[in-house]
Amino acid sequence: MEKTCTSVWSSCLQIIKDNIPAQSYKTWFEPIKSLRLEGSILTIQVPSLFFYEWLEEHYVGLLRKTIKKQLGDEGRLEYNIVVEQSSSSKPYTTNIPSNGNGAEGKNQSMPVPISINKDIKNPFVIPGLKKLNVDPQLNQNYTFENFVEGDCNRLARSAGYAVAAKPGGTSFNPLMIYGGVGLGKTHLAQAIGNEIKRTLPDKVVLYVSCEKFTQQFVDALKHNNINDFVNFYQAIDVLIMDDVHNFAGKEKTQDFFFHIFNHLHQTGKQLIITSDKAPKDLAGLEERLLSRFKWGLSADLQVPDLETRMAILKTKVYQDGIDLPNEVLEYVAHNIDNNVRELEGAMVSLLAQSTLNRKEIDLNLAKQMLKNFIKNSTKEISMEYIQSLVCEYFEVPIEMVKSQTRKREIVQARQISMYLAKAHTKSSLKSIGHFFGGRDHSTVIYACQTVEDLIDTDKKFKGYVADIQKKLKMS
Repeated sequence: MEKTCTSVWSSCLQIIKDNIPAQSYKTWFEPIKSLRLEGSILTIQVPSLFFYEWLEEHYVGLLRKTIKKQLGDEGRLEYNIVVEQSSSSKPYTTNIPSNGNGAEGKNQSMPVPISINKDIKNPFVIPGLKKLNVDPQLNQNYTFENFVEGDCNRLARSAGYAVAAKPGGTSFNPLMIYGGVGLGKTHLAQAIGNEIKRTLPDKVVLYVSCEKFTQQFVDALKHNNINDFVNFYQAIDVLIMDDVHNFAGKEKTQDFFFHIFNHLHQTGKQLIITSDKAPKDLAGLEERLLSRFKWGLSADLQVPDLETRMAILKTKVYQDGIDLPNEVLEYVAHNIDNNVRELEGAMVSLLAQSTLNRKEIDLNLAKQMLKNFIKNSTKEISMEYIQSLVCEYFEVPIEMVKSQTRKREIVQARQISMYLAKAHTKSSLKSIGHFFGGRDHSTVIYACQTVEDLIDTDKKFKGYVADIQKKLKMS
């Protein structure tokens, strides 16, 4: 059987999957695509330059062995790297062969003279700033332990761990964390700082918001001590700059931050920055600054899925020492899906109302108290919504439910949809039948009777209906 790039890479992935943790496999290998196989050279496409550097530094040995196992001793690996340009340009790709050196090929020390005159002064050492005693300005509550991991943040969290373990010594410099409001950018950035201070207490770590930095810069200009301002920031080991999108339009501040950034990066210090947008989408920032933001890793935080929202709420109530009914947590998680901050705010509000009014928290209290957080809480349930919910639950296409197919799983989803439509809407049997593929009212009656009989006799089926009913109730 002739080998193809897809079959060779699939075989490689099987071996790799058995030799690394599942999370690492999902983060670093699932996004890779196989492109071509020319002779004994396999070309794979990786989404960015940092992916290439990370694979070469951490997995090159494993990759080399698997490639040779599939293609023989002459087997070689080549990377096709997607390189992003400015916001006005499309990404392009470039091919780089694997160097096979791994971590040992990096960070080699430069030769130095055996003997040196001790009286020679180092021009890069600033007098009086050898050992700074700086308050890191970190919130001690922001840690990795209470930053709940999910698909929405796994890459950013993994990169944060790597940076915390080896600040300034990874490919993730700068580490840029971006995402919408309330998704945990500040929490994750400060968690990295707190972990570094815990494991490497001698490191000078500083968290500062863009607004604070700008204010300090203006004050330094006003009092004619700009050199002290620059010297202070150039002496930081780990600089965490929050909300860099607020630099937009502040050209002078950008200019000085650019020089501070350059100095820290060139001296092996770690930079962590957060933004509400990816570098390519930031407006009002100088191109030379944006290009430096792209030097390391840009990792996004997305809106958490239902399971992650549930985990966040359970972590929150556990930390507060409170026991809440699961249905209350499910109600909040189902209905507040915008961001983590709003999710936690709703829970704090619920706990406060319960304490002040001395009422036990149940589903009715949750619905009553969270009206300000939940949009369209009194919306009428429609047949479209029921159909969508049932199809999502059973993982079947919506169009199949309306089709004439008699497949068991499709018929089951169709009958449950009809049963719930009759129970939760004001639609007539005729309109329900018409909605579900032009069927007559007798088909709807038969479907409802079948569902009721199965609820009485089939425990598993009863569980299905109860789950969907609960989801409807949460709506």
